[in-house]
Amino acid sequence: MSWQGYIDQSLVGSGHIDEAAIISAAGDSVWATSPNFAQLKPDELKAIAAIFEANGQAAIDKAYSDGLHIAGEKYIATIVSAEDNIAMIRKGKTGVAIAKTKQAIVVGHYGENAQASNARATVEALADYLRKSGY
Repeated sequence: MSWQGYIDQSLVGSGHIDEAAIISAAGDSVWATSPNFAQLKPDELKAIAAIFEANGQAAIDKAYSDGLHIAGEKYIATIVSAEDNIAMIRKGKTGVAIAKTKQAIVVGHYGENAQASNARATVEALADYLRKSGY
């Protein structure tokens, strides 16, 4: 399946995610995205990637205190676990689930009518599949 296929079918197609992106683990490129996430900025990619780096505690602390911007929207970190390669951030009743694999970071936004736990499970399932596939 293509990277865009993962976005369209595995993430947005699940019904639990309404916008998504797959970016490089280094935070230097976007591999696939849904329309509203096409506006991810380079500094946003780097900030996302930084929270999963081995020495990323400063980035994690910043995500908790100052938030994290994704596609121009500011979200507040609620869970960041670099060891588990997962981050959950939110803005009101919406939020974003983020999971890191060896080579990629899966980013999935959920809307007001979605459950955060379902969004997290959807993003983690794709990340687990990518890990098993060597990504």
